[in-house]
Amino acid sequence: MLTLKVSGMTCGHCAQTVTKAVEALPAVERALVDLKAGQVAIEGSADESVIRQAIEDAGYEVQGRA
Repeated sequence: MLTLKVSGMTCGHCAQTVTKAVEALPAVERALVDLKAGQVAIEGSADESVIRQAIEDAGYEVQGRA
């Protein structure tokens, strides 16, 4: 499981947006957002750079691995 720190998520809608963006990628089985911790945990075999790009395209900043 890959866990990334994501900044800019402030509400449930933000968490939903990130979840949908990541889960739309091929090879992602599930994305679990922890809003309080500012993290998203990704299950699957998608490439990290593709996941990072999807999160950034959704309007959030990936700060690195958690």
